[in-house]
Amino acid sequence: MAWELIEVPGILNPSLQDSTVDVVAAKIDPKLANTLIRQLSQVCPLENLRHVKRVRRRTECGGKSELSIILCVSTGSEPCSIQFSEDLQKIVDTYQLSPFTAKVAKCCATSKEEWEEQCKLWPTSYHPAFDLDIVRGFQEEELPSIFNCMKTAFQLSKAGNAAIIVDPSSMQIIAKATDQTHKHDMPVEGNAFSEVKADVTCSLNEATDNDSNLSLPGSFLPKRNSLNMEISCINPWGWMRKRTCEQKPLPCDGCFAWHPLRHAPMVAIENAAERDRTMFPSSTSITKPDSNGNPENCCDNEPAKRLKTDTKDNEQLASESFCGDLSETSRPYLCTGFDIYLVWEPCTMCAMALVHHRFKRVFYAFPNPVTGALGGVSRLHGEKSLNHHYNVFRVSVPEAYTNGLNYCSKEC
Repeated sequence: MAWELIEVPGILNPSLQDSTVDVVAAKIDPKLANTLIRQLSQVCPLENLRHVKRVRRRTECGGKSELSIILCVSTGSEPCSIQFSEDLQKIVDTYQLSPFTAKVAKCCATSKEEWEEQCKLWPTSYHPAFDLDIVRGFQEEELPSIFNCMKTAFQLSKAGNAAIIVDPSSMQIIAKATDQTHKHDMPVEGNAFSEVKADVTCSLNEATDNDSNLSLPGSFLPKRNSLNMEISCINPWGWMRKRTCEQKPLPCDGCFAWHPLRHAPMVAIENAAERDRTMFPSSTSITKPDSNGNPENCCDNEPAKRLKTDTKDNEQLASESFCGDLSETSRPYLCTGFDIYLVWEPCTMCAMALVHHRFKRVFYAFPNPVTGALGGVSRLHGEKSLNHHYNVFRVSVPEAYTNGLNYCSKEC
C-alpha cells in the first residue's frame, strides 16, 4: 500500500435523488422555442435554478427531435393549472401547451461526473474550475514533503496524539507538540517550538520514494490497550481514570505541565505563539485599564486587529514601521497560512482552535470515530457561518504504520 492524500470535503454532495426539485414543463414546437423562452423569462424567471437550462432536447426513435420547456417551479401536489399565475396561464392557453411534472437538479454540479448525472434528468450548465490545484488545495510536487511531515508527526506519537505546525512556503517546522492531558513522562523535545535551522527544512524535503526510509520502530506506535487513555481527542475524559504507579508527574516549574484541555493541537498552537514572542521581541506588552477599570494587556507596535483606520493613520503606521524594527513586519498573524499535521483527527474544540488561528490546511492520518470534527463525525470546516475555512486532507499511510494504530475504538 502506497502513501495517498485524500481530500475531506466540508460538505458532502447529496445523492441526485435527494437534491432535486419538481418543475412544471411542457412539450413545444421547435419553431416556438425562442419566442417562449423570451416570454417565460419575463413572466416566470428561474431565479434559484440558473444552472438549469430552460429547454430540453430529446431525440425520438425516428430521429426526430422533441423539445420540452420549463414553465415554472412546482409548488406542491396541486394540479398544474392551479399553480400558474395569470400571465403564465395565458401563455399556456395561447400555445395550447400540455403541462407535466419533471425533476431537475437543485444545485449546480461541482464535478463532471455529477453534471453527467444531472443531465440525465434535465440539462444543466457546468463550469469547471480553471486551476485544479487551487481547488484541490495542493500541488503534485508537494506530496513528498507532505508525506515526510506526516512521518515526523508519527515519530512524536509515542503516547497520544501528535501535532506539527509547518510553514508550507519553506517547509520549516514552526512548532510541535503531543497530548499533555495526563500526568506521565513526556520528552521535552516533543512539546516545543522549533528554532530556524537549515537541517529541519532539509529533513522535510527528503524524497519518499524508498519505502524502507519510512519505516518506524515499534516504540513509536501507541499500544492498543492504552488508546482510551492516550488519545485525548478520542477520549477527552480519559484523564479522569487512574494512572499506573509507574508513571511519574512532570515538574511543573510554576505552571501546569498537564491539563485536561491540553490536546496536541492546542499545545502546538501555544508553542507557535511562544516562538513568535521569542523571535519578535520588539512587541512589548503593557498594561492599561479598560472601561471597567480592570487591567488589560496591550501590545505596542502590534499590527494585528488594526482593522479600520483612516488614510492618515495608515501613513503614520507605515512611517513608524519603516523607522522601527523591520523584523516586526514579517511577524505572522497567529498561524495564518500554516499547515498542521495530526496523527489523529481533531475533536471539535481543537478543530475550532484551528479556525481561530487561521490555518491554511489540516492533514491527519487516522479518523476519529467518536468526536471527530473534520469528517469522522461532523464536518466543521464546511460550516458556512465561520469567518475562516481551511482545507482538510486525510493521509492514507502504508500498513507498516497502521499496525497498532488503525483499530476499533468502541471502548471509548
